[in-house]
Amino acid sequence: MLEEAIKVGIGDYKVANAPQSLITVALGSCVGIALYDPISKVGGLSHIMLPDSTAFRGEKKVEKFADLAIPSLVEDLKKIGASPRLEAKIAGGASMFKLKNSIAREQIGQRNIAAVKQVLSDLKIPIIGEHTGEDYGRTMWLDLEDLSVTVRTAQREYLDL
Repeated sequence: MLEEAIKVGIGDYKVANAPQSLITVALGSCVGIALYDPISKVGGLSHIMLPDSTAFRGEKKVEKFADLAIPSLVEDLKKIGASPRLEAKIAGGASMFKLKNSIAREQIGQRNIAAVKQVLSDLKIPIIGEHTGEDYGRTMWLDLEDLSVTVRTAQREYLDL
């Protein structure tokens, strides 16, 4: 299953339909967002790096930012047959580095999680599974055949969301 999965890089997203599957690795402070339509079995997987794009001037890579990537992913899913009944599962947003400064410690991971949840809420997409926070990395894959989302932790634990 994993060998045949479409790979989603850091700061990227991909869309597909059943029987395909999508995988993203190295979810540290980044957040993986699996969006899918349970009826048409169309879905996408995003690997966002940052909560929002407002602090970045010039050309932006849409896929890096929660505020841009998720709406763009939704539009691309509609183009291949998804309807408004999308569901979401999210993983990642870890605090990967121990920082002395407590403000800095409220790190990018927590900000990424909050931004993803806000964008999904704004788009009225329910989060029906989540494995976020903590202090370790994850791999996430979406199987569009059975609509399962599996997370493998850095400790090699497998979790179905």
